[in-house]
Amino acid sequence: MKISKEQRSNLILLAILVILLFTPIGTTIKVWVNRLIAFSPSVEKVENREILTDYNWTLIDLKGKASSFEEAKGKVVMLNFWATWCAPCIAEMPSMQALYDDYKDKMYFAFVSSDNDIEKVKNFISKNKYTLPVYMPGTFSPKMLESNNIPATFILSKDGSIVIDKVGAADWNSQKVREQLDKLLSQ
Repeated sequence: MKISKEQRSNLILLAILVILLFTPIGTTIKVWVNRLIAFSPSVEKVENREILTDYNWTLIDLKGKASSFEEAKGKVVMLNFWATWCAPCIAEMPSMQALYDDYKDKMYFAFVSSDNDIEKVKNFISKNKYTLPVYMPGTFSPKMLESNNIPATFILSKDGSIVIDKVGAADWNSQKVREQLDKLLSQ
């Protein structure tokens, strides 16, 4: 049986799709593409900002210690929902780490994984040498912080106003984000 040029082309295309969708090479390519297209997130207009009033939420750190999101009340907050299997989440992690390194003593950070396996999360964080404060949800998050998609990132002002509400990968270490954080921290 002889394979035509068209069939050969289709088989090659199918092989490429399988590699991109179902192998670690495909994940790596998806991560790099997401990094290339990640821009600074946009800031919500003041009149459109919602204010978080419910901080009743338990988070579990990677050592199994429970903490309350109430600790974030009155602080500038960066809250990120992510997963180890999510290419856009992985793509934005280096920019988040750079931002965290510079702002960790000035504001509250929480990176909440939606993975079910805490060991997988620990291994991911360790392998990539991240020092981000990573948590697992201990209880359901406040309604205003729920998202059906990841990554989902929120930046809150000291009064709980949701200043940035971004779904999808972004460049969190941009000058625009840093200027916004500096502004929020000075208020």
